[in-house]
Amino acid sequence: MRMPWRALQRPAFSIAIAAFFLAACSPVADRATPASRNNASVLNLPPVKSFARSNPQAPQRANKDMIRDFLDLHFRLEGGTELPIFTRFEEPITLRLTGTPSPGLQADLNRLLSRLQREAGVPIRQTRGSSAHITLQSVSGEAIRRVLPKAACFVVPNVNSLADLKRKRRSPLTDWAQLRQRKQLAIFIPNDVSPQEARDCLHEELAQAIGPLNDLYRLPDSVFNDDNTHTVLTGFDMLVLRATYAPELKTGMSRSEVAARLPAIFARLNPAGENRPSRPLPETHPTWSTAIEAALGPSTLLTSRKKAANAAVRIARNLGWQDHRRAQSHYVLGRLIQPSKPALAHRHFKAAMATLRKMPGTELQQAVIGARLAAFDIARGDGSGALARIAPTIAAASRYENAALLANALLIKAEALELQGNLREANALRLDSLGWARYGFGPDWTSQLVADATSDPGSRTN
Repeated sequence: MRMPWRALQRPAFSIAIAAFFLAACSPVADRATPASRNNASVLNLPPVKSFARSNPQAPQRANKDMIRDFLDLHFRLEGGTELPIFTRFEEPITLRLTGTPSPGLQADLNRLLSRLQREAGVPIRQTRGSSAHITLQSVSGEAIRRVLPKAACFVVPNVNSLADLKRKRRSPLTDWAQLRQRKQLAIFIPNDVSPQEARDCLHEELAQAIGPLNDLYRLPDSVFNDDNTHTVLTGFDMLVLRATYAPELKTGMSRSEVAARLPAIFARLNPAGENRPSRPLPETHPTWSTAIEAALGPSTLLTSRKKAANAAVRIARNLGWQDHRRAQSHYVLGRLIQPSKPALAHRHFKAAMATLRKMPGTELQQAVIGARLAAFDIARGDGSGALARIAPTIAAASRYENAALLANALLIKAEALELQGNLREANALRLDSLGWARYGFGPDWTSQLVADATSDPGSRTN
């Protein structure tokens, strides 16, 4: 399959769930008339919050498994095409920002470049020069969809703007499968989405512009995964990028040549991984990938999505999986059937959580499902149970920089506190959630919903 560029499609495992909690904890509002920025100022909403520092966890796997993941990420495209050689930038990387960047994008870019330099040792810096290796163009979502209707953002080799892409889009120059050296790339990011979604696009697309081109469902702790659970670069990702730019490697090497050098590279970069036992996860069967993608497809009929989600659960069970992919199958099915069969959905969420608790490196996946289960506790009037369940979600949302999930978790905690009669702390948490909601959800009508919920406590829980 020819893949001229790779694109990030949203939502999937974590971001999609965020809107559910906001709706569940808020009264019905007229979403056709969103609150304007002027209305937001009248409401005296707190400023948009963002995360000040990153605290990534080092990968918890053996170096032998790291090597397998590295090779599969670098020598295969998402469609399965094998790549004949290793590619990376062979000189210090320059990046320029063009278009009409949304507020906060430059700050998020500064943080990301600093992390890449500090944590991955990637020689990358921002410049104003037109000859930059990477052009990051901030454009409207509509402009992106005119090129790729289902993409939120994407990266293309050998172009420097959308206009340049229109001229070259059918050229072999824009085909990743035919790329033999990295000299010039362009990343296209929407400027009319939430700050969090723009940041998520920035992390994943820049990581793939300078590093691996593939995504692997089997990775539980990486942005190089089509489930989009992780949306900022993780400790695993930074280790992969540091190895990518190790001096022992260079563009043009074959898979076997790279494989011969990786044991020494990972022994030097990740000594803790030398003593860990190898626990390789099985390859992802294409029938499961097809089923889970159909279940998540926003343009598919709900009945078809439910059928696909049931198929994903069945395939994962029949393959004997006991990892995050089986958990995701239960989670997606539970999310789809919750409005009509809440009790059955609850069982699927519990099954997903039971699977995840046996697997290290799945704290964020557990946080997403833990928030779902806490919402069920609220519905039953179990404030203490909800408080105990939501605490790990708040901690994980903060650690993994998911403002949308954090805003929702704070609202759920506020509901639990109110059930216990602690109105003062509950209202303080609702106020605190506003700043995170503005970063995580973006449009000010979302903050309006939260503000409405804050002003009318009796109407929230359902």
